[in-house]
Amino acid sequence: MRRFLYKCLAGILLVITPVTVIADEPSFITVGTGDITGVYYPVGGAICRLLNKELDRHGIRCVVESTPGSAYNLKALRRGSLDLAIVQSDWLFHATRGSSIYTAAGADTDLRSLLTLHTEDFTIVVRSDSGIDSLEDLRGKRVNLGDPGSGQRNTMDLVLSELGWSYSDLEDVGELQASEMPLALCSGQIDAFIYYVGHPNTSVGEATTFCDSRLIPLPQTLIKRFSEKYPFYRAGEIKGGLYRGNPSDIDTFQLSAVLVANKKLPNNIASELLRVINENFEEFRNMHPALNALNKRSVFTRVGHFAPVHPAVEQYPEQ
Repeated sequence: MRRFLYKCLAGILLVITPVTVIADEPSFITVGTGDITGVYYPVGGAICRLLNKELDRHGIRCVVESTPGSAYNLKALRRGSLDLAIVQSDWLFHATRGSSIYTAAGADTDLRSLLTLHTEDFTIVVRSDSGIDSLEDLRGKRVNLGDPGSGQRNTMDLVLSELGWSYSDLEDVGELQASEMPLALCSGQIDAFIYYVGHPNTSVGEATTFCDSRLIPLPQTLIKRFSEKYPFYRAGEIKGGLYRGNPSDIDTFQLSAVLVANKKLPNNIASELLRVINENFEEFRNMHPALNALNKRSVFTRVGHFAPVHPAVEQYPEQ
């Protein structure tokens, strides 16, 4: 009888043990970012490093994925292939409303904001001998606009529309990745490139280091028109002295990068992420120069401007 009871107990343990192991395994989350030379990738890495430092406490392992950028990230969130993503606030706005490039797909009502991150500036970099001194001078030039469907390409489409231009007004429209732009500019393959990015940035730094290149300002009339017409754009400037040969501030318009998730992201994961950022905020700010200007008020309280907030944010004291 005793032998029979031992066998039964052993059988029960065999059934229970695998369940216990699974419960102790970490939860994996993936953060979609952008090109490795941009700002999204290192910012996503900063978020993951802070989370992973406390893996033993919360059991969440964070992984960064390099992607083509905002438009891709929003689609990936919709189909469930990313857990979190960093995106431009303009395309987040359109995705939640089913407008602009998301008209056919319809509104994604499952998107939820978590954090407002760094600002991003509409940036035009030209080779100094290209004869380009203003936005109007891009007409008839070889300009890299980036991947079709990318956030910055769609923004440039808006700029062209405001100018009354089409792609035919440019000699050539480039579709190079961000990491390819500096060499293409300095070798004479292109005359200029457009980049919507936080500063300082690796690709812009390389372009101004490898050859004589300049950032050119946008006209105030265009900045004012964009700021008044679109709720996600505002006047801004790229600080002078960040790049070789560019000592002056550059007028432009800017927007915010936002960390977003699908509403199905478990509340405990979202809450731990917010806690980690809050408790290690100074360390987070110093993990990339583009984050240096952040303050808790803007990071936690401006997050619901373009998409509904995740329930974890609503419960958070800073909100």
